Amino acid sequence: MRAVVVSQWGGPEVLTEVETERPEPGLNEVLVRVHAAGVNPVDFKTRASGALIGWGEVPMVGWDVSGTVEAVGPGVTLYRAGDEVYGMPNFPRQAGGYAEYVVAPARHFARKPASLDHVQAAALPLAALTAWQALVDTAGVAEGQRVLIHAAAGGVGHLAVQIAKARGAYVIGTASAAKHELLRELGADEVIDYRTTDFEDAVRGVDVVLDAVGGDHGQRSLKVLKQGGHLITLPGPDGLPQDPQGVHAAWMLVEPDHRGLLEIAALADAGRLRVVVDTVLPLEQAAKAHEIGEQGRTTGKIVLTVA
Repeated sequence: MRAVVVSQWGGPEVLTEVETERPEPGLNEVLVRVHAAGVNPVDFKTRASGALIGWGEVPMVGWDVSGTVEAVGPGVTLYRAGDEVYGMPNFPRQAGGYAEYVVAPARHFARKPASLDHVQAAALPLAALTAWQALVDTAGVAEGQRVLIHAAAGGVGHLAVQIAKARGAYVIGTASAAKHELLRELGADEVIDYRTTDFEDAVRGVDVVLDAVGGDHGQRSLKVLKQGGHLITLPGPDGLPQDPQGVHAAWMLVEPDHRGLLEIAALADAGRLRVVVDTVLPLEQAAKAHEIGEQGRTTGKIVLTVA
């Protein structure tokens, strides 16, 4: 099968297309023929430095996939050959989503949202599960709460806006002015231009902050949170504030989640969750996809198609 691998740690140019052996499903696993693969910032970080553990001699990147079940291993009852699925296989261990086939435990996938094509579905799993697990599972966002989402037009952010809104929250997002109209279309009640306004001067009384930026955003966010509020930071534990008295502060790493994928698919099919795809490129242009993504100006997601 065709696959894109990391020839050595470094820039986008180290992504190399190779022919490699097709995997076979083992106990409780499924083999999925990949139609499209999402591209995420964690892909860039891993390619650059081997940021994740458990890698083999020929590292393969990519965790967002949408495709068709090709074969099922012993013990699998959820799917059969021909079923359309989407998911985030094996994260944070090696999955190899930039390839024609991927194999993983059956419950790392769920049935693809019927209303989405494979490109749209491939853009969802990692980013949507991150938003869902942060806002719903960790913070328990409820109706009437105030939620602040940093980098609200990004891959995680634009989905987090809609998930928080679907939970009945009042949603505030930070983004450049050019992206404000989109965020309002997606349901944001209030949008702040981070280039002209310090968010801590414009917002108060927030129940939940989702920080997809890192740096000093966590520390600054303490000023806007209510006592007992939640701060969830995504880039890494270094973004946690030094003394988060009176609030719950945590770094969260997303994990495979069959039930979460089902909830996300239900929102998408109900018309309450729209995935924004910024750029679509063929698999052989994975390096270009990384170059675009690392510029940090993407709205929504980048997706690779696999012929």
